[in-house]
Amino acid sequence: MTIREHHIAEDLIGAQYEAMDEHTQKVARQLTERRHISRNPSQKSGQPSDLGQRAADAVARFGGSWTFIFAFIFVLVAWVILNSVILLHYDRAFDPYPYILLNLFLSMLASIQAPIILMSQNREAEIDRRQAEHDYEVNLKAELEILLLHEKLDDLREHQWQELIQFQQQQIQLLEKLLTEKSSK
Repeated sequence: MTIREHHIAEDLIGAQYEAMDEHTQKVARQLTERRHISRNPSQKSGQPSDLGQRAADAVARFGGSWTFIFAFIFVLVAWVILNSVILLHYDRAFDPYPYILLNLFLSMLASIQAPIILMSQNREAEIDRRQAEHDYEVNLKAELEILLLHEKLDDLREHQWQELIQFQQQQIQLLEKLLTEKSSK
């Protein structure tokens, strides 16, 4: 950034460039260099996700779906029916009522699934935080561009007023000249 651009940014934002935070400095640079700052939020952020992050997203996506809920209900009902039928016919179920083995499996599933879902939520929160920072930068740049447009409009209006005053002064001089000529006749 040139010194002139540096001063323009400082005038618009109202703070010393060095005192601005990282996002504001980025906006100031983009503004003075007349470059775009917005991007398509539907595109990937450019940071590749590793296998664990993709797996966490897939588990969270499946664990929060109706398919998982219906499959889970089916397995629970099948487990209870199978154990009840075996208990009634053979008097030896592999997991008799109160289904302690089933409770163990459910506890293990919950203890594994919960942290994986939390990892996925943390990734989503990070993506949302980056999107909010980008939104802030775009909004700040738009606000500064609007301020620049207002300044340009004010300058144009001032220039027009000056031309109008100059034109009126010329008219007054012409009228005075006509009056003096008329009064001298």
